[in-house]
Amino acid sequence: MAAINHKKLTAVQIAKRTFFIIFGSILMGVGLEEFLVPNQILDGGIVGISIILSHLTDWKLGLFIFILNIPFFYIGYKQIGKTFALSTLLGITILSITTSLLHEVPVFTEDPLLATVFGGIVLGAGVGTVIRFGGSLDGTEIMAILLNKKLPFSVGEVVMFFNIFIFGIAGFVFGWDRAMYSLIAYFIAYKVIDIMIIGFDESKSAWIISDNHKVLGEAILARLGRGVTYLTGEGAYTGDDKKVIFCVITRLEEAKLKSIVEEIDSSAFLAVANISEVRGGRFKKKAIH
Repeated sequence: MAAINHKKLTAVQIAKRTFFIIFGSILMGVGLEEFLVPNQILDGGIVGISIILSHLTDWKLGLFIFILNIPFFYIGYKQIGKTFALSTLLGITILSITTSLLHEVPVFTEDPLLATVFGGIVLGAGVGTVIRFGGSLDGTEIMAILLNKKLPFSVGEVVMFFNIFIFGIAGFVFGWDRAMYSLIAYFIAYKVIDIMIIGFDESKSAWIISDNHKVLGEAILARLGRGVTYLTGEGAYTGDDKKVIFCVITRLEEAKLKSIVEEIDSSAFLAVANISEVRGGRFKKKAIH
């Protein structure tokens, strides 16, 4: 039971998580106040609504970001856990303070294209950092998780519909050119978030079914320097026992793996998939000759 029950974070883990959540929140604040908001370019989600309301009322952006996210602290606590809720509360608080402090600071650029590109990059880096360390800076996905249980739509579809609605409103409030810039900034931020969470060194898993599994496995070990695991399978159609080779490679090694398989057994079944993270085991590359 000790292994199943939740373990408390150590002081070092808490300090590391706190530092990066604060850092990511400040980055997002810089992306908003120094690039996007002064050029009337929106982010998606609750932050996008906050930008529109701030523009219409002249109230501080940080105030709307904090108030509109309050219900999602509780939902996040119920749906995901206390640590997530506290991390999100910290991130939203720092983000709100950062946007308020930077509101009067001169912007980095007034060129809408530069603001869109660099604002999206900085904002995405901030959001991705916070998500990677267990928090959130926008309640949209938490809301989507809740609605997913009551509506016949996935979490991604709910978020997409919500953001289309926001960018549609932005078209009427700021003009359709700004709405289109906002869509570009959102896409850039979305891709940068993926990079921050997954990382640049993306790995791939390979599954190979071959009658020459021993020769293939030894070739992968010798020529790629990657360890392999033999799994036992059974063909559903023939009922024959099959050996499945499983290995993890980098994306730069994919072409060489395919050439090895093609050379040894051109009729082998090969499936390659992306892996966001690899830990433990013997993934470290062996020496090759």
